Formats: sequence, structure tokens, C-alpha cells
Amino acid sequence: MRSLLMKNPLTIGVSWIGLYLLLTVLPLLILLFYPPTPSDTRTFWIEFSVALGFLGLAMMVLQFALTARINRVEASYGVDLILQFHRYTSIVAFGFILLHPVILFIDQPETLQLLNFFQAPWRARFAVIGTLALIVLIVTSIWRKQLNIPYEPWRILHGIMAVLAVGFGLAHALGVSYYLSLFWKAVLWGGIALVALWLLVYIRLVKPWMMLRKPYLVETVTPQRGDVWNLVLRPRGHEGLRFQPGQFAWITLQISPFRMREHPFSFASSAEKPDRIEFGIKALGDFTKTIKDVKPGTKAFLDGPYGVFTSDRYENTAGFIFIAGGIGITPIYSILLTLADRDDERPLTLIYSSKTREDITYREEIEALKDRLDLTVIHVLREPPDNWSGESGYVDKELLKRYIPKRPATRNYFICAAPKMMDQVEQALHDLDVPVTHVHMEHYNLV
Repeated sequence: MRSLLMKNPLTIGVSWIGLYLLLTVLPLLILLFYPPTPSDTRTFWIEFSVALGFLGLAMMVLQFALTARINRVEASYGVDLILQFHRYTSIVAFGFILLHPVILFIDQPETLQLLNFFQAPWRARFAVIGTLALIVLIVTSIWRKQLNIPYEPWRILHGIMAVLAVGFGLAHALGVSYYLSLFWKAVLWGGIALVALWLLVYIRLVKPWMMLRKPYLVETVTPQRGDVWNLVLRPRGHEGLRFQPGQFAWITLQISPFRMREHPFSFASSAEKPDRIEFGIKALGDFTKTIKDVKPGTKAFLDGPYGVFTSDRYENTAGFIFIAGGIGITPIYSILLTLADRDDERPLTLIYSSKTREDITYREEIEALKDRLDLTVIHVLREPPDNWSGESGYVDKELLKRYIPKRPATRNYFICAAPKMMDQVEQALHDLDVPVTHVHMEHYNLV
């Protein structure tokens, strides 16, 4: 029983959340050991503001771990959920850190003179610098697109501001030294900062070095329907990348992986053939529109695999319902190819929403898979031709009700589409009594 619980994704996920909360409050709790002598000038609100400052600092340090793409953590949630958690907890940490001086100024108005940057003690100046770095980090992250900041420069700026915020924040705490006056406490918090620094070094140096040792070459770039291109890679000097169908990897093309100009794309090939890896890429942005011009022989580097949007996690299910919209077919196509190569006999249903008939990516390839799988395909067109006899409009509750089994809990449901469609399908499945634990979604906009 214990073994089964430890393999349960929900149990593992809850365990990681518990560990996160523990690591957030543990450094604060340790400060309470051998506390300094109480002072009449330190009111409850002063102590409360200090606690918020330490909590915010600990949370900022943990942000480095959340973005380090640690496989054990990522395998419990998926990169998309971890990045969402990272964004929200960064805002909470920012709130805690900002409340720290605000409460101090309200409780002791004379401390406002610490904002006089050139006359304030160095520890106060460090606090100002760290806070300003954090404000820049938050503002440029939330409003990056509105500020027209390209992704690659923003990512470099993001890393620099994060290091400045944590570094100057810790220096401020050490400078005040009220709770860090004991040597071992200062060493503990210094060690926490060093862990964050190591994670940054791991992301910026160690991972790119590992990628550099396993290069790939572009074999070909093949056009698909729906303005999609399949980027085909072959490993050079190694066996290739083992992945699970439905996962994705970060790709670096033509340049060194140390340049940190990488982009996430879903695998569009069978997991049973790691010596020939394909990615389905829709021409949407500045980078993706150049994929068709990539020449054979171009070097590529992969960081992955990542993602929990995979049928391999649900081997005991009686079958699968796949619901795709547009380029969201890519990870599902990889799952179908893999199941075909494994001679899977379970019943499969694909509900695929497209704008027009010509936009149905992998249309012929999916049709051919019917000969190898127990596969039912339902195409839903938003703009059907006059002679169209299939489904039209949107994937709503009534449409799903016609195609999902009468006992919906006997299947696992995989949804990958635009956010609006996924939200609507998720609500419809909920209304149709599909267990929430049987619904799996992939958000493909990670940047």
C-alpha cells in the first residue's frame, strides 16, 4: 500500500508542496533558536515586519529551484504548472518584502530617513537596491509583452535582477544582524544564498555544457497542413533522447546552448524511435516563422524531456479520449504514433478542432493510423465547406456527450489547445461527471 501511495502523482505532488512550505518557514523558525534579548523599542509590528522580510527572502531563494527544471519536481506537476506557481509565489514574496519596510515606516515614522540613499547606513542602501531590483523584476515579468521586451534579453535581465534582489536582501539582513548576530545563523542563511547561486550556475553553465556534449543535426524540415513544419533531428555521436510520448524539449538551433536562446516544442514522433526525433512547429512568431528556412546539417541542442502530458503515466486505463485544437495536436500525435508502434489495443477517440479542412495538421497521417489502432477520429471544423458532413462549430458539452463513453471514469482525457478552448472543454467534462483526476491538460505557451 505504501509503495502504491508513493507512486501516486497526487501524493507526490502534495509531498512537494509540503516540502516547499517547510523550506519557506524553516529558516525563519531557526532564527527563533537563541533569540536576541528583547528590546522595549521592538514592538509586535516591528517583529512582524521582520518576519515578513525573512519569509519573502526565503521564497525568493526558492524561485531559483522552481526554474531550474529539476526533473524530480517537474515530473510531479509539469513545467507549465511550475512556472505558473513560480509567477504567483514571486508576487507573494514581493508583497511580503514590500510590506516589511512599509510596516516599519508606519510603526516608527522616524525610520523614513533611511530612504535618504546617500546618508543612510550601507545596510539600508542595500535594502533599497535589492527592493528596486525586485520591482524591476516583477514589472518586466508581468508587463513584458506590453513593454515590447524580447524574450531573450528579458530572460538575461530577469536572472540579473533576481541575483541582485536576493544578494542585496541577504546583505541587508546580515548588516542589521539583530537575528543573525550568531555566527551559525549567518552561515545558515549564507548557505541558503549559495544554494541559489549554485542553481543559477547549474542553469546557465552546467546544463548548457551537458547539452553541448550531445549535439543533434537537422536532417530535414518538412511542411505540414495548418502552416506547421516538422523539424527532424538525428543524434550525432550518441544514442538520442529517450522521452515519453506527449512530452516536450527546449531546442537551441544554430548557436551555442550557452547563449540561452532556446524554445519549447512538443515531440511529434514516436517515443519508440529516439534515433529520429521530430518536433511539430507552427509558424506563429518571429522564431517559428524561420523554421522552414533551417538547412539540413544545422546543429541543434536539446534540453529535456519535460512534461507530464503523457499516456505512459496511465497504463492501467481502459482507453483514452484525446481533445486537440490547432497545433495542440502535436503531443497527441506523438502519443498516437507511439501507441501504434507498441501495438496498443485499447479504444482511442480523437476529437480534433480546426478552423478549416485544410488546417487539419497530420490529417492523412492520423487517418492512416486507423489501420494500426482502435482509433475513432472526429474532426470539428469552425468554418466547414458546403459538402462537409462531419461536426462543425466548437467542442462543447453536447458534442462531447455524443462521443465520450457512458461510464466516463473508464477513460483518461488529454486536452491540448488554446487556453480558451481548454477552459471550455474542462468545464464541459466536469459537467459530464468526468473525474478531475482523469483530465490532463497541456499549456503550450510557456514564455
